[in-house]
Amino acid sequence: MASLFNPNPPLVSFSSIRPSSFNPSKVVSNFNQTSIITNNTDVIAYTKLFSSSLSMATGRSSAGVDNTSRKLPVLLFDIMDTLVRDPFYDDVPAFFRMPMEELLELKDPTVWIEFEKGLIDEAELEKRFFKDERPIDFEGLKSCMISGYSFLEGIEELLIALKEENYEMHAFTNYPIWYEMIEEKLKISKYLSWTFCSCKNGKRKPDPEFYLEALRHLKVEPANCIFVDDRKKNVEAAKEVGINGLHFKNADLLLKDLCLLGLDISPDTSSP
Repeated sequence: MASLFNPNPPLVSFSSIRPSSFNPSKVVSNFNQTSIITNNTDVIAYTKLFSSSLSMATGRSSAGVDNTSRKLPVLLFDIMDTLVRDPFYDDVPAFFRMPMEELLELKDPTVWIEFEKGLIDEAELEKRFFKDERPIDFEGLKSCMISGYSFLEGIEELLIALKEENYEMHAFTNYPIWYEMIEEKLKISKYLSWTFCSCKNGKRKPDPEFYLEALRHLKVEPANCIFVDDRKKNVEAAKEVGINGLHFKNADLLLKDLCLLGLDISPDTSSP
């Protein structure tokens, strides 16, 4: 997820969600086999190949978890600027009537991270939002954020297609308790579970322990998990622990990447 106060917002472009001249039926459908080419080292690839072979032969992971009735891979999604538009970069500077450069200079440099990790509450965020602790229209700021939340182009169609194919999906996001505002507006839980949020888990990407905690909770091998994020450093951190990482750029390219990993999905561009 894009940090609320990152001064260099990612550029996101969009195209039709249906890839042109791309035939998913020609893609190798064995996810475990395909996934070994997506990681950084031969050691990880060898380990994943062994784990995948064990799973296919016995119906169990190398950790002894029975996955025979579970559809793999499990999908982990960043939220902000991967599934949902982040209002901070355009809407919040306009709300405070100042350019982004001035906002970044005046804001408290650590308070948002503390809020994301659940270390402080809304009252503390309101008090310390600016370094000089000037009063702010806090409810107005929250309304500004809510107004700006929306699905990125093509994303809801893709989530619908994944849900229809019974893929297990979870949020894996650096975000505060305000994820509840996103849920109230967009009803993302129709498609995925808000399982891993920094404000609940007390950890933030790219901390490796956050990824390992997710694997332990899900009882899934890294090779049987895909993580999607718009921040490259977060994707690289996932790959370091053996998870298949996809760097999000737009919904169309994400669909192609998922198909290349063997997922059988055909979004309906006329929905929702």
